[in-house]
Amino acid sequence: MTPPRTRRSSGRTAPTGLPWHEARPAPLVLISGSEDFLSRRARSVLIEAARQADPEVELTEREAGAYAAGEIFTLASPSLFGEAKLVIFNGVEACNDAFLKDALSYLDQIEEGTSMVFRHGGGQRGKKLLDALKKAGASIIDAQPLKRDADRQEFAAAEFNRAGRRITREGLAALMDALGQDIAELAAGCQQLMADTTGTIDADVVSTYYGGRVEATGFKVAETAIAGRSGEALTLLRHALATGVDPVPLVAAMATKLRAMAKVSGLRGSAAQLAGSLGMAPWQVERARKDAGRWDQEALGEALIAVAEADAAVKGGSRDPVYAVETMVLTVCRSARRR
Repeated sequence: MTPPRTRRSSGRTAPTGLPWHEARPAPLVLISGSEDFLSRRARSVLIEAARQADPEVELTEREAGAYAAGEIFTLASPSLFGEAKLVIFNGVEACNDAFLKDALSYLDQIEEGTSMVFRHGGGQRGKKLLDALKKAGASIIDAQPLKRDADRQEFAAAEFNRAGRRITREGLAALMDALGQDIAELAAGCQQLMADTTGTIDADVVSTYYGGRVEATGFKVAETAIAGRSGEALTLLRHALATGVDPVPLVAAMATKLRAMAKVSGLRGSAAQLAGSLGMAPWQVERARKDAGRWDQEALGEALIAVAEADAAVKGGSRDPVYAVETMVLTVCRSARRR
């Protein structure tokens, strides 16, 4: 079995460890984090790596919440013909007491030739086991949510890099606008683009595939409003609402754009220098600077107040959320023209 490895902190929520694509079988493996998509990817990589090392590997999966006493020792015991074993316990965060007791005991009698994998989705249940696994030198796979835009953008870029495909900075920005909030959708979008296209992927290619996405519609409304194009912004807004888009993500898209502008306003330094401290990707800093160039502080403050009022309205503070969103868009457009 491959010995456990360590990794320096990535700046996200602890615990940190190896990224999902570096998961490899080891005597003890902990997949830790509440991002189910990354956890499932790590599981798949582990299984593939185990089968590449030994096509006859014996794979067993169990739910920790339905564990029967003594099961872990039976599953880990050497097989008749000495095949390698990969045992995966899912849902350790919902395990029963019998599992906790036996799993802790197993750490004192690890079976050679068996890779024991524990998938923990977060929470305090099983914390004693998590601490014991780390102390025992388990290989830790990081499945924490990618909360920052910069982390999700890095994830998408890596999808193309691993496949040997090139996506332009503008294409990546368009893809993030369209699919950047949900990591599973983002990954699927990357795979779809690579499967259906050849050559370099640019913004036009992304727009062809995802120009009508809900997330893209929200950002298009925000972009046109921030540019002061009220007629176009209202047309896009009404189209989005007519096709079933909820007002909440529309307000969120506007808030994201304006907050980014507020973050970069008045700051000096290159986009690369500012990106880390602002929790943004360099391309986001550049775009926010470009958007903010036509705004003064008073107009930006007025627009942010309008967004805050719309946010409260669409989350239950008003009987007419559509009117609240339209009012927000018109206010942002008026603010943008005050230059």
